[in-house]
Amino acid sequence: MDRFEYVVVSIDGDYAHLRRIGAEGDELKLVARALLPPEIVEGTKLAYEWMQYSILE
Repeated sequence: MDRFEYVVVSIDGDYAHLRRIGAEGDELKLVARALLPPEIVEGTKLAYEWMQYSILE
């Protein structure tokens, strides 16, 4: 399965807006915070692999 990297652009209540790193365009992905690690803040870099998000070190 592919691995994608995202950065948290903003947090809006129960949702976070993510931008894919390295992708062209300004499209944001809206993701429920319940699917993300609880310690995320704006600017956190995430990896998405095997239908799970994890924080990049």
